[in-house]
Amino acid sequence: MATAAESGTGEPAANGDKPEEEPQQFDPSRMIGVIKRKALIKELAAAYHAECVASCKELLQLQKKWEEEQHVEAKMPEELKISSAKPSKRRKR
Repeated sequence: MATAAESGTGEPAANGDKPEEEPQQFDPSRMIGVIKRKALIKELAAAYHAECVASCKELLQLQKKWEEEQHVEAKMPEELKISSAKPSKRRKR
């Protein structure tokens, strides 16, 4: 029974052995494609980073606004107590 490596189909054998391939020689024309893809990846990463930073800034602003509203709401009952306090019975002269 012949394995896939022996049959020359280029697929790995069932036992996990890789087919024997001759080493690829350096081809400078392939490097141009690699460099272009690398540049595109960097550009995409920069775009995602900028979007992430913008979202974080927006989130921080919303968080600060929410905390301020919570702080104001926490103080409101105290202010209402002061303003709704009974006036003194004595008149100021």
